[in-house]
Amino acid sequence: MRSSALTKILITLCLTGFIAGIAAPDLGAQWYGRNKVQYQKFDFKIMKTRHYDVYYYLQDQETVKMACLMAERWYARLSRMFNHELKGRQPLILYGSSPEFQQTTVTQEILGEGTGGFTESAKRRIVLPYGASLSETDHVIGHELVHAFQYDIMAIGHSDQARGNDAALRIPLWFIEGMAEYLSIGPIDPNTSMWMRDAVRRKELPQLKKLDNSYKFFPYRWGQAVWAYLTGRWGDEVIGKAMKSVGRSGDYEIILESVLGIKLKQLSADWHKSMQDAYAPVLEKTQPVDKFARALFKGVESNPYNIAPTISPDGKSIIFLSTRDLFSIDLYLADAEKGTIRKKIVSTAVDPHFESIQFIKSAGSWDATGEKFVFGSVSKGRPGLTIVEAKSGKIDREIPFRELAEILSPAFSPDGRYVTFCGLAGGVSDLFIYDLRDNVLKQMTRDVFGDLQPAWSPDGKTIAFVTERFSTNMEWVDVGNYELALLDVESGRIQKLLAFPNGKNINPQWTPDSRALYFLSDQSGKTDIYRIDVASAKITQVTNLYTGVAGITELSPSISVAQETGRLVFSGYLDGFYTVYALDDPATLEGQSFLAQFERDPGILAPRTEPEGSLLGLLKNPLFGLPKDQNFTIADYKPKLGLDYVSPPNIAIGVDRYGTYGAGGLSAYWSDMLGYQTLVTTAFTGSRL
Repeated sequence: MRSSALTKILITLCLTGFIAGIAAPDLGAQWYGRNKVQYQKFDFKIMKTRHYDVYYYLQDQETVKMACLMAERWYARLSRMFNHELKGRQPLILYGSSPEFQQTTVTQEILGEGTGGFTESAKRRIVLPYGASLSETDHVIGHELVHAFQYDIMAIGHSDQARGNDAALRIPLWFIEGMAEYLSIGPIDPNTSMWMRDAVRRKELPQLKKLDNSYKFFPYRWGQAVWAYLTGRWGDEVIGKAMKSVGRSGDYEIILESVLGIKLKQLSADWHKSMQDAYAPVLEKTQPVDKFARALFKGVESNPYNIAPTISPDGKSIIFLSTRDLFSIDLYLADAEKGTIRKKIVSTAVDPHFESIQFIKSAGSWDATGEKFVFGSVSKGRPGLTIVEAKSGKIDREIPFRELAEILSPAFSPDGRYVTFCGLAGGVSDLFIYDLRDNVLKQMTRDVFGDLQPAWSPDGKTIAFVTERFSTNMEWVDVGNYELALLDVESGRIQKLLAFPNGKNINPQWTPDSRALYFLSDQSGKTDIYRIDVASAKITQVTNLYTGVAGITELSPSISVAQETGRLVFSGYLDGFYTVYALDDPATLEGQSFLAQFERDPGILAPRTEPEGSLLGLLKNPLFGLPKDQNFTIADYKPKLGLDYVSPPNIAIGVDRYGTYGAGGLSAYWSDMLGYQTLVTTAFTGSRL
């Protein structure tokens, strides 16, 4: 399979983990040779809900309660889908940000920024950080709770009788992770459908048995597509039946054939045909990328990722992230006209100075002179702004922020005096402006809504950004879509920019005259570039790709505009890899007023043709499972050892001239819920027989 290298990296950078249970991927590969360090001590408390013990340290209890409500709602949804109630109370351990989460003592694994959460088997603990948006936090809670149900159904967690049961070890990742993605996202997902369309075009659809190889077929995307097909054909109820059966035997092939009443070979053929029928018509109504854009840095087997491009004001240079060095995702300076590399600026694998450069959900910014570049970084567990000299890559200035937990998507003001960015603190993201001359930080928004990806207008008057504020109902914890907003820098007033009411509207980038914005939207079922006039809100479509404009995640920044020339660069997914393209044609950049229409939503995973199913009904109902009694009790955390694991007994027998001897023993492993205290006990006996 041509995308094997890409999938290896995605496994390493997977967004959530099914730790210490089912073939956990090597999450530490990006940070080879580094030791796990705890920079901060967190004062945990416990908020008790009907089904959860939620461990937290954030000061704002309303933010914690919001996560509790999300978790209880997910419990109601998943217990309905699995027809199962969890045994005992469910531990949920919350961290305020990804850098703080990476310091967790629950596991000794080194967690990189690609890990969005994990669920382990010993105590069935769910451990995760708050995301940059409400939507991200809600999704990860749902995904990880699926794993808790899977563990419980397979009797691995909370069951002393089943601690030696290895059925789970025989279940492939696509089955487990794909189920978690399907149940937490549903059958409509433009990101996964993009992967499937690309495979259909290349005629590289694998047999179901081939999906067992997680290094060739990324289990999150492929597994979600399989479960979407199975539930679309046999109903969402098939998930509970299959999970309970496979937990007993571990042989998913026999179980699927028994539950579905069809041979696996025929099932594969039917699945392939459904995807071909769904996605082949899309090709006829879309435009090949090479007809209007030029590939600058092409994704190939040895370098599958070229993403997050940021172009200089004169359009001649570009800084982007790439896997061209194989061992990590690094930051490169390149010639944007010739498509040649000039210098590696930062290496995430070997540079001990940076623990993170936020490559998954952030991009940097050039100053107006084209001499400096700023990006968000993490050093010693704390976020900061790093400003480098663009040509040499030498660090010009580092600005730490002890009051914040994470910094994303910094952008220079046109005069170079200020930097605006998305900052996470207390489990929520807001917009900030930092004065580089006077060293003053000013908070521009202060609320629970995700405020992301700020972009400063060339005239210096306005900051465009992405927010959930306009369509989110906090009374029901009903998270809205990503929409565009404009912040008046002088007054602080925020107004909505009317883009698309459905789907995401992200990654705003100004035209040089400050009159319009380019942005990404998946309103049609796939992600394309659009242009909106700020004054009239008139929208035109710039690209109509068969696959889509994309980064690592659906929220990753993927476009950039040169503020002097108007040249646009973007990263797109094609042939199983990610390529950086340049778009220069003025007519193309103006966009078409006619928006592409499709008879069948390209974002709906086959075989469904319409949004339907019992799962989708639950996901669209924010009140189902939302607790009426929200007066949750709070207690201090007091470490208490509990049994994690009992080793298999060891027995030895020996014979010599003095007689026969026998000996044996076993070990028990204990720890507290947060992993602060651990204990190993061993019992051993031996005697002459």
